Amino acid sequence: MTNNTFAKSGEKKNSLNQKLNHYHTDHEHGERDSEHSHVHDEESLRRIINRLSRIEGHIRGIKTMVQESRPCPDVLVQIAAVRGALDRVSRIILDEHLTQCIGRAAQQGNIEGEIEELKAALDRFLP
Repeated sequence: MTNNTFAKSGEKKNSLNQKLNHYHTDHEHGERDSEHSHVHDEESLRRIINRLSRIEGHIRGIKTMVQESRPCPDVLVQIAAVRGALDRVSRIILDEHLTQCIGRAAQQGNIEGEIEELKAALDRFLP
């Protein structure tokens, strides 16, 4: 690899970090905004992004199946697989939120606010 390749790789990594390691004041979470830094380790980010990329590809495959008029039961099976994959990535994100973000809020004395924010998110997330 050339130095330019490393630079582009580093730029992508920094861009990913800027997108995912944000402050909650950058966007709204309902009635109140949180002040904690939303930072996750590189391995965790990589694992989540890889799972989401696979899901994205799977959805494109389902779209192709529909465009090709594949049998409905086959399409439904693939949609169920995507739902399962989304559930698994959601669980990873929730687990990490509980261990990292909630833990950090507890150390900073803001556990009540963080729990309320999580409850609001779960109200929108769960059926």
